[in-house]
Amino acid sequence: MQTRGHRTHNEPKKENTMTTIELAKGTYAIDASHSEIGFQVRHLGISSVKGSFGALEGTVQAGGSLAALSASASIQAASIDTRNTDRDNHLRSADFFDAEKHPALQFKSNGVVDKGNGEFTMAGTLTIRGVAKPIELKGEFQGSAKDPWGNEKVAFTASGKLNRTDYGLNWNAVLEAGGLLVSEEVKLVLDVQAVKQA
Repeated sequence: MQTRGHRTHNEPKKENTMTTIELAKGTYAIDASHSEIGFQVRHLGISSVKGSFGALEGTVQAGGSLAALSASASIQAASIDTRNTDRDNHLRSADFFDAEKHPALQFKSNGVVDKGNGEFTMAGTLTIRGVAKPIELKGEFQGSAKDPWGNEKVAFTASGKLNRTDYGLNWNAVLEAGGLLVSEEVKLVLDVQAVKQA
């Protein structure tokens, strides 16, 4: 006879498979040559346009665990690249990033929740055109390794989304069918590698 709340002999024991990631404590500088800050937006309502920023710098502070992780980054607005010169120049203009008056996009984290198995969410503040708004990124720790020159590196991927009009990037055009040329929602895709500082 089975007593309620007790496991029978034949019932397998449930194992907790969630693992905690340990990171070597220290400051890591973002390696821009091995990192990418990418984005994509819907175009004409039927396809996506993708782009990235080529110039960025920042740091990752590791406190020994993902929950103790923090990060900050500065991204040069003029380094935007969507593989179309006219479109890139338009994006640098006052219609969008206004790169001459607001040369950098800034991100600073303010909290991390460790989801286990290398996954985490990072809350932070993103500043574009002088407008600061909260943003949440879903991230994953990709691992750590030493390169051939003995540099200790860590890597992360992350994704998120924002509404560009929240930051004053309001330009658009109405299509004949009534839709918008460019979506207001922007999806972010980040691939970041960082090197431990001495």
